[in-house]
Amino acid sequence: MIIGNLLNIKEEINLYPSGIRAGLEFLLETDLSSLPLGEHEIQGKQIYAKISEYETEPKGHCRLESHEKYVDIQYICSGEEMMGLAMITEAGEIDEDCRNERDIIFYKSVTRESQIILTQGMFAVFFPWDVHRPNCNASEQTVNVRKILVKVRMDVLNL
Repeated sequence: MIIGNLLNIKEEINLYPSGIRAGLEFLLETDLSSLPLGEHEIQGKQIYAKISEYETEPKGHCRLESHEKYVDIQYICSGEEMMGLAMITEAGEIDEDCRNERDIIFYKSVTRESQIILTQGMFAVFFPWDVHRPNCNASEQTVNVRKILVKVRMDVLNL
């Protein structure tokens, strides 16, 4: 997992694998506030973005998830949210296995879960070995979030 902010990404962008760089460059070079909701291809289905707007929810309503074929770059365009995170080795029983249809596995629990709060301009990169719980309230208040989720297929990552 990587956490960063687009404000200082120019100093560190060359440290990332080329697939993540392509996703971050999309975030830097695109007018994200005017992008319509939905899916946008960056490099076909190898790298693409999903734009969504939603209200955060209490942590107990948000699901733990991981992906096998894609890396997530989750960028907060506006608002803030808490995300839970854990190593895949901490994942408990699978709650729902949708990896064939949507490349997502949901878990009932993890043994240890850390929390981060992402605010406007911040991003988190989640690899297949990272379990994450997005879309959670950062405080007692529900917040409206505009998020750009960039999906980078593992075989174009160039680690």
